Amino acid sequence: MLFNSVEYMIFFLPLTFFAFLALSHAATNEKQIIWLVIASLFFYASWEPVYLLLIVFSISVNFFISKQLINDKPAAVRLWLVIGVSYNLALLGYFKYTGFFINGLNELGLWLIPAPEITLPLAISFFTFQQIAYLVDVSRKECQEYQFLHYALFVLFFPQLIAGPIVHHKEMMPQFLNLRPRQNLPSDLAIGITFISIGLFKKVILADSLALIVDPVFDSAAGGAALSPSDALAGMAAFSFQIYFDFSGYSDIAIGSARLFGIRLPENFRSPYKSSSIIDIWRRWHMTLSRFLRDYLYFSLGGNKHGTAKRYRNLLLTMLLGGLWHGAAWTFVIWGGLHGLYLCINHAWRALVARTGSQAFFEHRALQPLFILVTFMAWSVAMAFFRAADSATAWSIISASFPASSAESSTLVGGILFSMFGDYHAVYSLLLIAACVCWLLPNTQEFIGGNAVIMEDKAAQSGVLIRWRPTALFAVLTVIMLSVSLLSLSSMSRFIYFQF
Repeated sequence: MLFNSVEYMIFFLPLTFFAFLALSHAATNEKQIIWLVIASLFFYASWEPVYLLLIVFSISVNFFISKQLINDKPAAVRLWLVIGVSYNLALLGYFKYTGFFINGLNELGLWLIPAPEITLPLAISFFTFQQIAYLVDVSRKECQEYQFLHYALFVLFFPQLIAGPIVHHKEMMPQFLNLRPRQNLPSDLAIGITFISIGLFKKVILADSLALIVDPVFDSAAGGAALSPSDALAGMAAFSFQIYFDFSGYSDIAIGSARLFGIRLPENFRSPYKSSSIIDIWRRWHMTLSRFLRDYLYFSLGGNKHGTAKRYRNLLLTMLLGGLWHGAAWTFVIWGGLHGLYLCINHAWRALVARTGSQAFFEHRALQPLFILVTFMAWSVAMAFFRAADSATAWSIISASFPASSAESSTLVGGILFSMFGDYHAVYSLLLIAACVCWLLPNTQEFIGGNAVIMEDKAAQSGVLIRWRPTALFAVLTVIMLSVSLLSLSSMSRFIYFQF
């Protein structure tokens, strides 16, 4: 069941909400929690019922291990943690990476048996990371002891189950324990519906429109066609905007859906393309994943405590593993490696600037647009590997975008997109609209207000010229946006991050 589907928007979400509301008059909130668990199980089973057993089994095993971590002797805690983390990684590794590693060994002539056909269970990457983080925190005595039902809802809660945000126990458990009373129902409804409307508009109108540019370019490159520089550059830039609106739109719908039930999910995007460095962009892009990689992988490797060389090694390893987490393919490994290299270069540059005492010059406001553009270009080059079917396809698009000679750039002036649209006006217009939305408009959290989500850094909530208010005018605008999006659901497409 997709967020951008009639089944979810017209049937599942309203019915789940109204049943939840009807249960709010019970003496305790246990019936509401049970209902949300049942609804979340149905939501997950709507994709592939057989994997419902897998996620229930995973939750049960992890809850059992967490109990041992809480109640066992200190000497046994480390052993139980190793068992728990190993179990989760083994489960993820079998379903996600078995074929990748067997095919790699076959290519080297070291195995020579066909890779089994294994269907990737929905959301396994997300609920695996979430449960690993929980076990680690329990081992550190940072968690209270919770009931199984509350833990199950922590993992299964449908707005964040499929593609995040990757939530923290301390963010969610207290909210589940205090679902009642609902004095804030009117504001929760207004904020929730507004988030859903903006998110659906981002996905259906912006991201899916940009796909009309992206798909022909990458499909043609995969088929061996030669691309013009205009096609290649437009395709790369369009995909960077597409994945932003696609995943940002998903996150907005997730936040809005949760808010209908009085639950605040953590912030996951903070205008990442306004970043003037790769370091900053990773503090703003898929923030809950960045938090997990930082807290449970980078710091575990040693972080920046053991010298510059080991710091760069840890950055590279963290991003390589982060790339592999996104998908079992060499394109994702290269994508992660590029970002690891970018981060090393960025940190080295900052150290050089600090040593030369030139921070004031490079932090001047006049230079920031240039740095933002350079950051976006570097990001788009890496994103070519994220989107491409293989590394050869990605490289053909990158090399076509930056031709080595003027003679090469003068060929294929009228390319694939030119033949599709008749000219490049529509292409450039759509890219310009996407750029204006990303760089000139406030993000959804800024627009609606800082109390709409859980934010790590309250100071990051900057002032904006246009601020949402629960007024008739904004209600009309929200209805129009939601109606336009719902009427466009006939051309439904999957969210990009649903494949992970």
